[in-house]
Amino acid sequence: MPPPRNVRRRNALADAVIEVLGTAGMHKLSHRVVDEQAGLPPGTAANYFPRRDELLAAAASRVAELHVADMAAADRQVAGPAGPDQLAELIGASLYDSATRHRTRYLAIYELTLEATRQPALAQTLAQIGTATAAATMAEHRALGLPTSPGQVQALMTLFGGTLLMLVTGPPGAVTRASTLALARCLVSGVLRTTA
Repeated sequence: MPPPRNVRRRNALADAVIEVLGTAGMHKLSHRVVDEQAGLPPGTAANYFPRRDELLAAAASRVAELHVADMAAADRQVAGPAGPDQLAELIGASLYDSATRHRTRYLAIYELTLEATRQPALAQTLAQIGTATAAATMAEHRALGLPTSPGQVQALMTLFGGTLLMLVTGPPGAVTRASTLALARCLVSGVLRTTA
């Protein structure tokens, strides 16, 4: 069953914000540009998200929603309990997809992260999204049979974010499956040796 029309429209607008942020940057974002990017009539974005900060919050929520959905879909491909090797493979594949196929999405989230240093309301929204994403990640680890602690999950998320920043801001063609897997193995082996 497809989502209700207003949910589809909100998602389309949030996706358009992500596209604008990830390709043109924060300075190009406006309701008019979002309408054009989404292929919707003028005034649609302002109708759904009257203030600019609401556009930003919608984009941030959408990135988190898409990331958690991608993570859950990948985890469903793992048969039986996972160990460190499977976790590294999942993280490596996620790094690769995020830095290649979804590069624009993550460039957008870094634009939002920088903007949040100047906008307390956006910072609060991103913090709430981060908490929800950590809980979803923890639940996925439990579903995979991984005994990672909340501290280890937070460390993996932090290192993933920093690594992804370097990958998406580097030359697009330089990211390979082998390199992201090697990075993921380093992340996992380092974090799992800690007891946090």
